[in-house]
Amino acid sequence: MKKKKISNNSNKLLEVKKKKKPINKKKKKSNKNLFEVMDKRYKIIAFVFSLLYLVIGIRLFYLQVLKNDEYKERLAYSTEKTIESTSAPRGRIYDRNYNLLVDNEAIKTIYYKKQDGIKTKDEINLAYTISDNIDVDYSKVDDTKLKNFYYKGHYEECRKKIKNKEWDLYEKRKLNDSDIIDLIFERINDEVNSFDERDKEAAYIYYLMNKGYSYSEKVIKNKDVTDTEYAYISENIDNLMGFNTKLDWERVYLYGDTFKSILGSVSSNSQGIPEELADTYLKKGYSLDDRVGISYLEYQYEDYLKGTKAKYHLLSDNSYELVKEGERGSDIVLTIDINLQKYLEDVLANEVYNAKGEPGTNYYNRSFAIVSDPNTGEILAMGGKQVVEDNGTKKIIDYTPGIVTLPVTPGSIVKGASMLVGYKYGAIDIGFRILDECIKIKDTPLKCSWRTMGYIDDIYALQYSSNVYQYKIAIKVGGGSYNYNEGLSIDESAFDKYRNMYASFGLGVKTGIDLPVESLGYMGKSRLPGHLLDFSIGQYDTYTPIQLSQYINTLANGGTRLKPYLLKEVYKASDSKEKFGSLIYKSEKEELGKVDIDDKYMNRVHEGFSAVVSRGLGYGYMGSYTNSAGKTGTSQSFIDTDGDNKVDTETITSSFVGYSPAENPRMSIVVVSPDVSVPDASTSAVTKRISSQIVNKYYDLGM
Repeated sequence: MKKKKISNNSNKLLEVKKKKKPINKKKKKSNKNLFEVMDKRYKIIAFVFSLLYLVIGIRLFYLQVLKNDEYKERLAYSTEKTIESTSAPRGRIYDRNYNLLVDNEAIKTIYYKKQDGIKTKDEINLAYTISDNIDVDYSKVDDTKLKNFYYKGHYEECRKKIKNKEWDLYEKRKLNDSDIIDLIFERINDEVNSFDERDKEAAYIYYLMNKGYSYSEKVIKNKDVTDTEYAYISENIDNLMGFNTKLDWERVYLYGDTFKSILGSVSSNSQGIPEELADTYLKKGYSLDDRVGISYLEYQYEDYLKGTKAKYHLLSDNSYELVKEGERGSDIVLTIDINLQKYLEDVLANEVYNAKGEPGTNYYNRSFAIVSDPNTGEILAMGGKQVVEDNGTKKIIDYTPGIVTLPVTPGSIVKGASMLVGYKYGAIDIGFRILDECIKIKDTPLKCSWRTMGYIDDIYALQYSSNVYQYKIAIKVGGGSYNYNEGLSIDESAFDKYRNMYASFGLGVKTGIDLPVESLGYMGKSRLPGHLLDFSIGQYDTYTPIQLSQYINTLANGGTRLKPYLLKEVYKASDSKEKFGSLIYKSEKEELGKVDIDDKYMNRVHEGFSAVVSRGLGYGYMGSYTNSAGKTGTSQSFIDTDGDNKVDTETITSSFVGYSPAENPRMSIVVVSPDVSVPDASTSAVTKRISSQIVNKYYDLGM
């Protein structure tokens, strides 16, 4: 074998590889520095970790040793259930002079709350045990409740009453569970008829135990609970499996039924939140079994009046620990003067009752009155009374809510606003004289004042309530030209001019009164010329008594429309009836708008309204105080007398609005008596009698 020769180039390459590289001193120094930096970083990291472990150790010692009990308690609280008590007492209600109107009265209550896992048999035995130891009024127990009670206690026996062929139909889904129950109930009549009084009482108690939601408290008895009954339940709670006692509360009214309908009502313990209000209250975080305000002021001011329920923790041993004390709701003070209110209601009741026997009062049965402060909008007193037939005898019932819900035809009391329309649009000026004569528009009946007055000015027109004066103003405002027995054409925008002026006084718009309901009234749709004339004398649109109150207040104070209100102040609850807690809210007058009219015209209407009371048709309506102002009104009304929802009978409505004193007034009054008489009959003076007595009482009270 021949050996390969290695070339000189290859030998040189090997020699180069075999040669050692010279040591780089700079690189060596750099590596040394790198090792030193890494060593320092390691030491820093080690120090940081050591410090971190020390902190963690200290923290663990703090938590596990020093704070062990506190955090155990917190853990327990986080895993234990928080329980709220039943509804706390509500706030009290006072009148403007701090007379107590509505309070809470403690009542002994026996209730049942179903325990988890309790059997039907146990509940039936409980019902019998309770019936043996407390008296429950079981007069409301009916046949269905009795049969259900028997069925629950004799389930297997009752199921045997269903025949095989009926079970076959059930299997084939031709009968359902409800059908089976109905068949059973039809076949246990003899068993139920054999029930004695004890069985019936137990059946009713069982019904109460299972009424409504299973988890809620069921009131078994909360009226006339004796000390013995209360003590028996309290002393045997451990054995009665869900029965318990508590001191609940009920609203008490210190002035009886006076103003009670507007004070409103509260749901009962057994009722809880009514179905129609459930969505509203549930969105606010209430429970279905809470007691809440359900009408008028109790509902309107629920947020103030509601109490704060006590909170408890349900501990692992089933005991309760108080977390937060319950608190009574805030106290509210109303603008009402209860002495004036009571007098007003008494006058209404007496006068309505007595007037019903007068000639022409076939369809009359109610009157309304409102007294307020025209400078603030505060309602000082308001009421409505109605006479009804009950088994051939007359009796009086409260109808105060009609003040905000019942529209009436106002008649001439609105002529103050109508006169201002004439001034504003140049149809008349101060002192302008118009011939009061019957006017005749083609194809329509004569339109007259209550008597022909000849040439009269604006003051006289108000003083003696001329219709024709207003008719001729309306024709001019509408750009029309009147000729006897000829057609009349007007610009329809005249309706808007009148309605806008009326609205600036509060007529035809909601007043904003602080009650949960308020009607708007009727607004006529026709724009025929004759209806404009009717409009000008208050014979077209309709308004509620509270709208009429806002109207006269706006006129009395010089043209500022104020929101009427009933809430004056709110105070935090206090343990003493003689003292209030801290002030939470104080009402202030709220301006809703101003009448767009020169002061001289407003003053001219004031002068006309003063003439009405001092020497005109309103004389005597303000009692002994002729230094007052006001306007009477008599209007045609139409009612449905046969219940077919169609008006068929004409009646006369009597109204009055006034204020006193005539200059710088402090009070205003509205009285409305719908359907007080029929045409061609003398009109009852009931409105005048009501108004005059109330005004005198206002001054007698020194208000």
